Amino acid sequence: MARKFEPVVISANDLFDGRVIYLTGADEWVPHLNQAELITEEDHAKHRMAHALALSDRAVGVFLAPARPGPDGPVPGHPREAFRANGPSNYFHGKQAEA
Repeated sequence: MARKFEPVVISANDLFDGRVIYLTGADEWVPHLNQAELITEEDHAKHRMAHALALSDRAVGVFLAPARPGPDGPVPGHPREAFRANGPSNYFHGKQAEA
């Protein structure tokens, strides 16, 4: 039995500074998960992933990250993605300082 497709976003790391970034529906890389395009269909996810890999002039390590709908946009669908979305936990900087 095939497993059910779960919603995803396209995530990567910024090639220039290493920060976590997400792809929007307008093909822009943004630093905040809630701005990402939430993909709910498997075929669309495959198409968007191939397209994201072609946009890799700014991104490295492009992959599909589990997510789910939230009141203000996508939210993490797995604890690992919650950690990535919030930034490093070893000291207060970056996304944590902006919040």
